[in-house]
Amino acid sequence: MRILIVEDDLTIAGFLTKGLREAGFAVDHAADGEAGAHLATTEPYDVAIVDLMLPKLDGLSLIQRLREQKIRTPVIILSARHSVDDRVKGLESGGDDYLTKPFAFAELLARVHALIRRTTGAPESTRLVVGDLVMDLISRRVTRAGREIPLRPREFALLEYLMRNAGRVVSKTMVLSHVWDYNFDPRTNVVDVLVFRLRDKIDKGFEKKMLQTVRGIGYVLQA
Repeated sequence: MRILIVEDDLTIAGFLTKGLREAGFAVDHAADGEAGAHLATTEPYDVAIVDLMLPKLDGLSLIQRLREQKIRTPVIILSARHSVDDRVKGLESGGDDYLTKPFAFAELLARVHALIRRTTGAPESTRLVVGDLVMDLISRRVTRAGREIPLRPREFALLEYLMRNAGRVVSKTMVLSHVWDYNFDPRTNVVDVLVFRLRDKIDKGFEKKMLQTVRGIGYVLQA
């Protein structure tokens, strides 16, 4: 899953980036509204987190620009403004959620997961289940047939993406877009290496092999 943070306060941006990356997300950061609009209109994101008070282009104008261009990326608005009128204005401008500063990171993370579930049509649950493979999004625990499978953050992020798209073939480009940052070099073989590591962890010792390679196209997770 890939997130865009548009925030000019570098302390807050660094705090969010660190926390979201530790939670398994690929994170891009823009420090002003124009840079944020450029990234949001040229790169695919699962969620955008946008501050309202931004240099060059304010947050509401950024969101309105995205909606005018038919970009439906879910947006969480961050703001120090607490009034009902401000929240209503933010939501009416195209925002999907509104969080006031200061905020707890745990609440932000929960809202990010809720928006992703809503957008992908996944069940309102803290667990993903494909066959005998189970992922708990809160504890970040993965098991197969009851056996715990320890995963590194990038492996967890890849498996989450595959589980949310179970039964559908995803290309290397799609994996890069959702698991790595936008400035990662797509010419490397990092996707193949990561898939190999993940396959070794979730399929080794099991008769049924869930993670399949579709030659020339990409990968698919089958129950």
